[in-house]
Amino acid sequence: MKTCKDISGLLSESMDRPLTWQERWAVRMHLLMCRHCSRFQQQVHFLHKAAERYYPNKR
Repeated sequence: MKTCKDISGLLSESMDRPLTWQERWAVRMHLLMCRHCSRFQQQVHFLHKAAERYYPNKR
């Protein structure tokens, strides 16, 4: 089982690159059990969307 630190790193990386199926599976399983990481995922997603609005052509 991966730690919260591992999962938060993968969640951040997922904004820059596609995760492997093993990484996606590990993230999904962890998020089912950890409300803190689930909340972190929501925050990362929100920040990513906000950044896209201000810098739409930076990909």
